[in-house]
Amino acid sequence: MSYECFEVQVADGVAEIRLNRPENFNSMVPSFWTDLPAIIKDLDRGNEARAIVLTSTGKHFCAGMDLSVFTSPSSVNANGDGKAEAGRQRANLRRNILELQEAFSCLEKARMPVLAAIQGGAIGGAVDMITACDMRYMSENAFLCIQEINIGMTADVGTLQRLPKIIPEGIARELAYTGRRMSAQEAKACGLVNEVFPDEDALREGVLGVARQIASKSPLAIWGTKEMINYTRDHSV
Repeated sequence: MSYECFEVQVADGVAEIRLNRPENFNSMVPSFWTDLPAIIKDLDRGNEARAIVLTSTGKHFCAGMDLSVFTSPSSVNANGDGKAEAGRQRANLRRNILELQEAFSCLEKARMPVLAAIQGGAIGGAVDMITACDMRYMSENAFLCIQEINIGMTADVGTLQRLPKIIPEGIARELAYTGRRMSAQEAKACGLVNEVFPDEDALREGVLGVARQIASKSPLAIWGTKEMINYTRDHSV
């Protein structure tokens, strides 16, 4: 099956989901939000993949949410004509936000681990996505940025809920309040990423290698392990 934003291939028990709109910095257009959960759920139902790796193409891993997500008719009101009364508009906006959140929550819910291989920038919505993954890896030139604060918005698709559970809360707050860039080296130092690789090729091969190690283990044991770690994180005091 072909997708606007993704290429998918499975080999050696590892599914590689590659963002493939480099000319647009892999921004998240409307189809992104429906295709990603569909891909994940399809892999989750099947038996070919025992681990998933998110990779990308071009200068940046992902530039975040595309403006078309906000300007498409369905993003504001259910009728798509801009004339719905305020209550319906707000109810539809809430529904749309929940759908956007689910696009990344499916990464956590998948029975197999999801690894992110990040080159260039992971900006805005891309931070929401990578924080929903089990592990993250970066190339030396990579950075991340909670961009929403720089355009007068609050990050609302998972970053603010997940990031403080991965790194110290004070650092998460600083990133969210200032919108500054965090380098790959800083991300590793605070535990956000597992490893930093010298370049994009080494990054991809290194992360696929980790995924193949995971794929060699019992899939039921891996699933149970992921469930228990998620439970411990979500129920900690």
